[in-house]
Amino acid sequence: MLALIQRVSSAKVEVGGETVGQIGAGLLALVCAEAGDDSGKVIKMAERLLAYRVFADEAGRMNRSLRDSGGQLLLVSQFTLAADTRSGLRPSFSAAASPALAEQLYAQLIAECRQRHPPGVEMGRFGAHMQVSLVNDGPVTFMLQT
Repeated sequence: MLALIQRVSSAKVEVGGETVGQIGAGLLALVCAEAGDDSGKVIKMAERLLAYRVFADEAGRMNRSLRDSGGQLLLVSQFTLAADTRSGLRPSFSAAASPALAEQLYAQLIAECRQRHPPGVEMGRFGAHMQVSLVNDGPVTFMLQT
């Protein structure tokens, strides 16, 4: 499982002009299930998203997690993270999970994060054409893998 996380001041997802997910300060996570991913990887990713230290402490160092900061989390499915771009002029998506498996794992990730992080977990809409807006705070961006 892959997640491209960005520390944000705010972020939102729109589908067809309707806002389907919106957060204030926290993390935007673009997530992708890969072939071979399972529930164990989802649980590990949920824990990493909530515990990864990207927020400043009193000394200005990145020592605080989303859980520590009380920020919100916006989860957006994005299968293109699994693209193989090493050769040619068109990406290959053979490493991505099938749509049915990816949707199941995305739903499990949302449920795991909501259970573990009461301050707030929002989401995009799986399989939809989405417009994602964000204010990247830093900028701070990391790729997480399980």
